[in-house]
Amino acid sequence: MPRLKSCLPILAAFLLLGQMATAQADLPDFTPLVEQASPAVVNISTTQKLPAKAAVVNQPDLEGLPPALREFFERSMPQQPRGGDRQREAQSLGSGFIISPDGYILTNNHVIADADEIIVRLSDRSELKAKLVGTDPRTDVAVLKVEGKDLPVVKLGKSEDLKVGAWVLAIGSPFGFDHSVTAGIVSAKGRSLPNENYVPFIQTDVAINPGNSGGPLFNLAGEVVGINSQIFTRSGGFMGLSFAIPIDVAMDVANQLKASGKVSRGWLGVVIQEVNKDLAESFGLDKPAGALVAQVLDDGPAAKGGIQVGDVILSMNGHPIDMSADLPHLVGGLKAGSKASLEVIRDGKRKTLDLTVGALPDDDKDGTPGPVGGSEHSSNRLGVSVVELTDEQKKTFDLKGGVVIKDVQDGPAALIGLQPGDVITHLNNQPITSAKVFADVAQALPKNRSVSMRVLRQGRATFITFKLAE
Repeated sequence: MPRLKSCLPILAAFLLLGQMATAQADLPDFTPLVEQASPAVVNISTTQKLPAKAAVVNQPDLEGLPPALREFFERSMPQQPRGGDRQREAQSLGSGFIISPDGYILTNNHVIADADEIIVRLSDRSELKAKLVGTDPRTDVAVLKVEGKDLPVVKLGKSEDLKVGAWVLAIGSPFGFDHSVTAGIVSAKGRSLPNENYVPFIQTDVAINPGNSGGPLFNLAGEVVGINSQIFTRSGGFMGLSFAIPIDVAMDVANQLKASGKVSRGWLGVVIQEVNKDLAESFGLDKPAGALVAQVLDDGPAAKGGIQVGDVILSMNGHPIDMSADLPHLVGGLKAGSKASLEVIRDGKRKTLDLTVGALPDDDKDGTPGPVGGSEHSSNRLGVSVVELTDEQKKTFDLKGGVVIKDVQDGPAALIGLQPGDVITHLNNQPITSAKVFADVAQALPKNRSVSMRVLRQGRATFITFKLAE
């Protein structure tokens, strides 16, 4: 028995070594991928000429880094001449990759925005001036062209085939360090970011830093599946949250830019919002899902197709809308004139609406309520005083009815953040056509159950929910 005990540590050590060897054997070998793909990855730098005497050259943003790291990177980058009318030396801004042997290159719009000169440095250190073919700020995609032939190119994959948990690899120029390689896994797909309505981002934990922008994201087959575009950071550096534009989206944009110099997107003409638990309860849904229509723009495709305020869109052309952000991704991928079939919930019942998708306008226009007018009515139950909309306000906001909040007292209205000037158009799923209708509906509101209210503020409509206590 003593001999058996003495053997246990040795046996455990062998088992541990075996497990480590197995784990190492399961890790992918990235070297063939890097050797094959690196020649098609480029470094992009730009120069911007300003009317002032001292010209400014865009360079990686080092603000927010610890002082020691910032000092190290500043020493590592070439120094720029100061003063006078001399043009500063261009510094590395970002990355890109060659998609055709004759010199078409993909990168991010923000990498080359406002640039007067764009320089592309190839893997053999040669530099070429690039021409801007086209750019699309909405997806942050830009297409460049350099003069060349038989240039190395990347293999393009399909981002829709990516799976969460799959290995991915990035090659780029973080802080100007050319052809740096980092790897990680796909953390999520279809991510929506603030003010980014038309890109279902790929989220990864690949180390991405300033200078990686515009560079390719590869799968293990050596195919580009995304363009590294954004990071979430509080320090200025990598924090484990990186976002890439799916290559399917990027190539659709690139092909349109090459063909016509602009991008056409589908448009419904609605303002939507997320369906949370309380809204789902107020609209009679089994669970929070879909896109709640808070506003229908006059004469837009949605209005012509019969979509109404308060509809909850559950699917489009058979694709489920789990989150409200799924809808702009699907609509934006359609061309103007395309047919769309929408499944909606209206008054607790499912119905299908068929409509023709329009073209997304260049600018969105919002209105702001003007001076209030009409007769005043106070609702002690909600704690607000309201007045009816004037004819001019109804025309401005394309409303047939509604009331404007004149004053907010203590009560439910104050607790949910209502403000003077807000326009209430629906309460408890009922249209508000006058101050009297508002008072009647408010008086009959149920207790201890989620109630929805549609509010128009500065031209933007949204549904909010609240509960009245016993």
